Amino acid sequence: MAFDPSDVPAFVAFVRSEAQGVVATVTPSGAPEAALVGIAALDDGTLVFDTLVGSRKAENLRHDHRIAVVIGTDGSVSVQIDGFGTIVHGTLREEYGGAYNAQFPGSRALDAEFAVVVVRPAWVRVYDASASPAKVTEARW
Repeated sequence: MAFDPSDVPAFVAFVRSEAQGVVATVTPSGAPEAALVGIAALDDGTLVFDTLVGSRKAENLRHDHRIAVVIGTDGSVSVQIDGFGTIVHGTLREEYGGAYNAQFPGSRALDAEFAVVVVRPAWVRVYDASASPAKVTEARW
């Protein structure tokens, strides 16, 4: 399902259909770290995932908000996202954690030992390997 990366509803539909992706964060020393997570998409294109409070992702995001995400590891279309990730607290945690739970019923996002991370995409690239040559399109958000 290739789409225009500036088409937010199409982006949201793709993320929701995949429901998981690899997130990459940066350690305080500048080293990359990556992990597979479940990812929810809000209607405005905001991404949400949960992680243990003491995870590498959470620790890294406390020092550096830059994040990269790749969604679509099974089919011929993948999406690469660069943006900023923030661990939310208080009413924002309840709001975004609730949105995550709506897409992943039974998740533990709002349990005390979990952090809720909100990702704001700044750049989106769609890579369609079903075309020959592969079709690559990008958009800044």
